[in-house]
Amino acid sequence: GLDIAKSISDGLARNTVAVALNGTMVDLQSPITADTALRLITTRDPEALEIMRHSAAHVMAQAILNLYPDAKLTIGPVVEDGFYYDIDMPPVSRDDFAKIEAEMKKIIKAKLPIVRREVSKSEALAFYKDEPYKIEMISALEDGTISFYKQGEFTDLCRGPHVPHTGFVRAFKLMKVSGAYWRADQSRAQLQRIYGTAFFDKKELKKHLKFIEEAKKRNHRK
Repeated sequence: GLDIAKSISDGLARNTVAVALNGTMVDLQSPITADTALRLITTRDPEALEIMRHSAAHVMAQAILNLYPDAKLTIGPVVEDGFYYDIDMPPVSRDDFAKIEAEMKKIIKAKLPIVRREVSKSEALAFYKDEPYKIEMISALEDGTISFYKQGEFTDLCRGPHVPHTGFVRAFKLMKVSGAYWRADQSRAQLQRIYGTAFFDKKELKKHLKFIEEAKKRNHRK
């Protein structure tokens, strides 16, 4: 996909985040091995925002592990207005957001390539031997369906797709933190669920934050 985008123009290649092959979204670096219906996904496409926010969740997870090395990752999906990651770690508050965001900015500035690697189930289990939540998730997966995504020193279990590098996370903000039980089971560990949002453009982020503030003012329960 990246080669095709470059063959059209360098500007298009710089703003392309993924490619749809026969309607299935894949990474821009995925090899194209057969004739296919192809659509380049650029930063202007609505699907691109979801892909980038998924990558932003990985950036946040990497930043948290840099700051809290004993933290254990669980899952980090995209939600309607952003993303979150559930993490087994000491309680955090909004007071901690500034240092986490500062670490995220370093990762984004480095433009770390985000590289997919497909692995066997045994390899995945060996890699995560000290990560109980990842072991539990991998145990439920079929061999031949498991992939890792690596950016710098950080690797996460993930289906993808992701943006080509961390520099695509151009405007972001951590929004709130709450408690969440692993697998929504009150008998299991309570995790820190850290929410964030991200946009390709700082103006869009500013507009979104203003909308939230206006909604708070109109909230009849306040």
